[in-house]
Amino acid sequence: MMTKDLTEYRQPTRVSFNSGWSVRPKIGFFSELRPGQAPPESICLPHDALVGSARIPSDNGSNTGYVPGGAFAYSKEFDVPSEWSDRHVAVDFEGVYRDAMVFVNDDFVAQRPYGYSGFRVDMTPHLRHGERNVIRVEARAHEDSRWYSGVGIYRDVWLTVAGEVHLDYAGVQITTPDVDADLGVAALATTLRNSGARPRTVRVRVDILDQEQALVAQTEAPVTVLPAEPAVLRQRLTIKNPQLWDVNDPNLYTAVTRVFDGADELELSTTAFGFRTLQLDTAHGLRLNGRTVKLRGACIHHDNGPLGAATIRRAEERRVELLKKAGFNAIRSSHNPLSPAMLDACDRLGLLVIDEAFDVWTESKSSFDYSLRFADWWERDVEAMVLKDANHPSVIMYSIGNEIPETGNSLGAVWGRRITEKIRQLDPTRFTTNGMNPMVSVIHRLAEAGRNMEGGVNSAMNQMGDLMKDIATSDLVTNSTEESFAVVDVAGLNYGESRYELDRELFPNRLIVGTETFPAKISENWMSIEQHPHLIGDFTWTGWDYLGEAGIGRVNYADEGPQSFGAPFPWRTAWCGDIDITGHRRPVSYFREAVFGLRAEPYIAVHPPENFTREARPTQWSFSDAVATWDWDVAEGTPMRIEVYSAAPEVELQINGKSAGVRPAGPGNGFKAIFDTEFAAGEVTAIARNADGSEGRWSLSTPEGLPTLRVRSDRTTIDASDGDLAFVDVSLEDDAGRVFRQGAEPFSVAVEGDGVLQGVGNGNPQSQDSFRSDVGTTYEGRALAIVRPTGAGEITVTVKGANQTATITVTAVDRLVDALVH
Repeated sequence: MMTKDLTEYRQPTRVSFNSGWSVRPKIGFFSELRPGQAPPESICLPHDALVGSARIPSDNGSNTGYVPGGAFAYSKEFDVPSEWSDRHVAVDFEGVYRDAMVFVNDDFVAQRPYGYSGFRVDMTPHLRHGERNVIRVEARAHEDSRWYSGVGIYRDVWLTVAGEVHLDYAGVQITTPDVDADLGVAALATTLRNSGARPRTVRVRVDILDQEQALVAQTEAPVTVLPAEPAVLRQRLTIKNPQLWDVNDPNLYTAVTRVFDGADELELSTTAFGFRTLQLDTAHGLRLNGRTVKLRGACIHHDNGPLGAATIRRAEERRVELLKKAGFNAIRSSHNPLSPAMLDACDRLGLLVIDEAFDVWTESKSSFDYSLRFADWWERDVEAMVLKDANHPSVIMYSIGNEIPETGNSLGAVWGRRITEKIRQLDPTRFTTNGMNPMVSVIHRLAEAGRNMEGGVNSAMNQMGDLMKDIATSDLVTNSTEESFAVVDVAGLNYGESRYELDRELFPNRLIVGTETFPAKISENWMSIEQHPHLIGDFTWTGWDYLGEAGIGRVNYADEGPQSFGAPFPWRTAWCGDIDITGHRRPVSYFREAVFGLRAEPYIAVHPPENFTREARPTQWSFSDAVATWDWDVAEGTPMRIEVYSAAPEVELQINGKSAGVRPAGPGNGFKAIFDTEFAAGEVTAIARNADGSEGRWSLSTPEGLPTLRVRSDRTTIDASDGDLAFVDVSLEDDAGRVFRQGAEPFSVAVEGDGVLQGVGNGNPQSQDSFRSDVGTTYEGRALAIVRPTGAGEITVTVKGANQTATITVTAVDRLVDALVH
């Protein structure tokens, strides 16, 4: 069929509403009337008002990385033309953290307590036509999260200006009920509303375009919409030889929906979707398009490191790119619904998603958390999550909660059934799970098992070690959680791998996913998952390092005193991610890649020599403090401990061509070989030898000469839109590109032209540098500057070190970027 040029369609009636905002701290009503108030800061959304705040040492501040909460007021002035007097005007917020209050021209119009739900605000009755209008949004956070949440309008905002008959907030929802090699059926449900006073009949026309923008199906039909009563138009379109969506080949189609009143086009909307099938059973596990898929999963929190909580689209896309490159094929949103921007990226790039609804239900985990609002708002928030996810082929499963204490009793199971049945009512095409921690589920009854919880559940988990297994496999847990597990399609187990074999015997029809697992246990967990079909995957805590829960993945040493869950100030990141907050892969990422069978070459990680004789006391979320460098400021002959990760059964280590020994590796030895040797500047090489005689090699070399300051952008051409970014890596290298690890070098960043500096950071989990500053410090020879375009044109980024300067130019270009968003 014919190929459609997308410029044939005019711009959608839904456009970005991110620019032109200002923000300031929220103060009391009467205080605002006093003179001398600080002027607001001009910003572009998405925005996190806390990310530049001064961190303050406090007793419980490790939860949020020692960033205090706050309250902020956002406002935006905008013109409303007289021509809009007969138009429907709405604003869609993808997320405001939290307890959002929305005002239009000082009229209260909406609120949303949950910080992760999208919602629509109908501004039509409150607008002043032919005048300047003001929208104001208040947001606040205060001891309501167990991690760094940020504060503010941290996700995208969209403006819709449509006719009296217009698409409802639900818009166009697409399912693919029938899919085979010859034909695919796209079933569309289009919901319209009429804000006028009389019935109206309109025509709805739909074009289906494939990935190459070829028109593959088309239909239209009339629909009569009564005032104040939604009308749902259902249309089925058949596509020949559908290209399936898969993690390895994420084919997407686009439905272009237009609403006409005679010859007048009232509204245009584009919706991306994909054809794929899902099956779930204990014989094959999870099947995608008929093929069994084991979930190589990463849990991720919602923050973007130096950007704080701001979910700028490119930052979300980059995280998906790097997670997939590191070997993951799935993510679990922890512990809240994922942003639309990240779902879009998962669709385009091919990553499966478990989208999680809540971290709390009725029982609180923080003093002022969502449990205070759950009973009144849970249904609306579930509806918002399912509505957001409906058209995304990447979403395969909904999680109704994370480590919910109520799951160990019958009334808690009732709550679980309510949530799950609500999801099934809204979306019967996907599966459900619940990330249940066996210890948490029976937390109030541990005395029956002869245990106590001094220091809290996380501290207990960190210290109890093997005792956790005894609790997890106890009759108390088996009996207390049976009903809650029976509510969902897949039993999610957080740190409950000791139940994998037991549940196969006790509950032969139970499917299990490791919704949260310790990083160091991936090798034993993955071997079980590959062996048993009832185990469908593993989600490590965590795939990407995050702000808050400071230092839970650090390696302690015996001479540092007692161990605790949270680390003292100035720790700010969890330090348990495969990838640090700048996007740099840590050694555990390459270890995991070997376990997954995705890496042929060995990988070398070296322990800091100053710790050679110290007794390590890692936390449960630790992996190793070894790093991939042979740049050490120590004398020749200094004792060194080296880890080599490999799936091969045998590894040899060579230093400057001389053998330092041969050690077993591979599955039988935990995919790791350990060598105690001595430092000698030059090159250390690992040779992995396979049973078939093939070899894999990988080396580390000592940098030579003096460090050179270098900058590189992830892309030199970006879109001139509020959703794009350039990620500029800063590094200290020799002429061969080897990074100098030693020293922390200060630098400054200047941005000129059509862009601004959005953030600066490094991977140091204890860094005290501000993300909002134009100065930073390298960590292990690396840092990151993030640049945001302000328009089309050249952006020059200049990084100055103590004695060196490096410059790079990024070009921002105008493109039709909004036409295919949502």
